[in-house]
Amino acid sequence: MANVGLKDLLEAGVHFGHQTRKWNPKMRPYIFIARNGIYIIDLQKTLRALNKARDFLTGVSAKGGTVLFVGTKKQAKVAVKELATRCNMPYVTERWLGGMLTNWQTISKSVAKLDEIENLRATGRIEQFSKKEQLEIARTYEKLEKNLGGIRHMKGLPAAVFVIDTVEEETAVREANKLGIPVVGIVDTNSDPEMVRYPIPGNDDAIRAISLYVSVAAAAIAEGRSSRSEGRDGGVEIQADRAGRAAPAAVSMDDAEAASE
Repeated sequence: MANVGLKDLLEAGVHFGHQTRKWNPKMRPYIFIARNGIYIIDLQKTLRALNKARDFLTGVSAKGGTVLFVGTKKQAKVAVKELATRCNMPYVTERWLGGMLTNWQTISKSVAKLDEIENLRATGRIEQFSKKEQLEIARTYEKLEKNLGGIRHMKGLPAAVFVIDTVEEETAVREANKLGIPVVGIVDTNSDPEMVRYPIPGNDDAIRAISLYVSVAAAAIAEGRSSRSEGRDGGVEIQADRAGRAAPAAVSMDDAEAASE
């Protein structure tokens, strides 16, 4: 889904925010109106932010960079795993382990154990161990595969991180920020948009909305990879300036009504 319009966002329910009593004042610029106790997100701003993030991800991919997808909440797991796998990018859909980025050297050693255990099985050397030891090895493998399987082919730190729900994935966002890794994040009305380099205001709970975000990201990465194979780059600097984020103009009621038609 490379080209997305206001109608697509509306149909996916991207405009539905959280209850008005559960909000972060920093999201005020992205809120269109409050209706029946629910904040309605300004989809004009969502679309602009989505396009900006898409261009950034295309540029990262065109330069050969890795994008780490993160979505551990139930609604995000399937889409994140499926589409990240499709575009050959690493992902985390189970619990984020502290230090996945900031302590990558240690985490990578745990990832390497997956290959070691698979090698033991493939060569038959696993039979050298007692039944009890084999059971313990199997349990270790199962645990590692569950928590680290999505990043087992990640050779180093990613060039960017794509996050569904920056509140849920706060640890991942903070680790990326600490290392200066740009974050593209879906920010609902309870989020802090200043925590991520490329905030995309939108519903972070609806499965359909989440699928749309991830589809756009995956398509952007595929586009960047294609341009790289053709000898072109995306023309986007991976380390973009945080201060370069300009707040788009507010949408009018007429615009919102036209989008809903």
